[in-house]
Amino acid sequence: RLTPHHHPTHHPQPKRKMQASIVAYKPVVSIRVQTVSGNKTATCVARSISSAKARCFKGTTCVPMARKAGVAATRRQLAAKVYANADLLACHGGDAFLSASQKAELEAICDMIAQPGKGITACDEGPATIGSRFEAVGISNSEEKRRAYRQMLFETPGANDYLCAAILDPETLYQKSSTSGKLFPEVLMGLGIVPGVKPHLKIYELPGQNGSTVMQGLDSLAMRCKEYKAAGCKFTKWRSPIVIDVAAGQPSLLTIETNMQDLARYALICQAEGLVPIVEPDVSLTGSHTLEEALAINVKIQSALFKYMNDHGVFMEGTILKSNIVNPGKNCPKAYTVEEIAAANIATHRRCFPSAMKSANYLSGGQSLSDAAARLSAINKLKTKQDPWNLSFSWSAALQMPLFALCKESKGELLLDEMAKLYIAELKIASAAALGKHDWNKGEGDHVPHC
Repeated sequence: RLTPHHHPTHHPQPKRKMQASIVAYKPVVSIRVQTVSGNKTATCVARSISSAKARCFKGTTCVPMARKAGVAATRRQLAAKVYANADLLACHGGDAFLSASQKAELEAICDMIAQPGKGITACDEGPATIGSRFEAVGISNSEEKRRAYRQMLFETPGANDYLCAAILDPETLYQKSSTSGKLFPEVLMGLGIVPGVKPHLKIYELPGQNGSTVMQGLDSLAMRCKEYKAAGCKFTKWRSPIVIDVAAGQPSLLTIETNMQDLARYALICQAEGLVPIVEPDVSLTGSHTLEEALAINVKIQSALFKYMNDHGVFMEGTILKSNIVNPGKNCPKAYTVEEIAAANIATHRRCFPSAMKSANYLSGGQSLSDAAARLSAINKLKTKQDPWNLSFSWSAALQMPLFALCKESKGELLLDEMAKLYIAELKIASAAALGKHDWNKGEGDHVPHC
């Protein structure tokens, strides 16, 4: 009740409508509370509260107010309720930050990438990495040679019959085709090849984790995504490299959680900036682990990845997976057939790969073209109605290393015409494998122990 002591005019104060307005009488204490309406959390300020009664004007539910002595307890109860509701609504699948049209744009890019029989040419090596490949065959590492080489990968006649996308290094985004004078992202889209970019920065070794690593670059990712989208990119690709070392207990739970949470956060940021995220948990071939161990560890890694993506509210239908082919370690003493390796990969997908995601594009990860193609084709041959995904390739070294081998005797010149012919032949093999129609030679794709 208002008294002359509080308001000499004897007129009650008007009640103001707010998101969670509260009317109370007789001033005692002032606190801040939060309310939940639908899937949104709003903040309201309660002034002059003396009783446990409060009135809310917009239908939101306020936690009953306590007197001054009970404020701390009320705050704890309120926080628990708000956090519980927020946690229940966390797996919103992008509803909290994407409109229907934004979702449709992301899905349209995923549809382009998930075209059966087409794959991704991964040419996102930085200047130092591609330079080492050049120098190994006697070619000097210059920006112009990097530009000319990548133009061949994009513009070779017929390449777009087998390619749906290209992953670029940031340097390549701003280079132009000598044929048309257009920037490469525009050239690629004109060919029906979706341009994307590698946005992560340097690798960092996690202290106390026996050499396990995490990728850096999340802090400035949103800003860089804006720049890449303005340059014509439609997607990004973030790689989280992981090594299996059973004796050392790696990958540990910390290693897995750190990398998979980073991939989830990366995916969330990219979608908020209008770019499709390709998530790449890259388990190395290094090691002596068996195929059975590789299967169990890859399931653990990928199930963590998809859980964290859902927990972060990532729009799963607007993402693509780029993963390693599940293989025994290079130094595994046990032999496996290509069919056994294929079965392990199908099992991995069936146990954890969401059907909401349209495509998995395998990396080559040090496999030769013949082994990678045999394994990919064998995997696709095992698919049934139970397996709705497009399973294709996103290869770098498997396609490129044979091209560089042509230049060993070239006296420092890029043999672009010869490279283009071999490149098309390789893409035909990769495309057939993505359809399960590549017939490999006996022994190709098998794991044979080293003597």
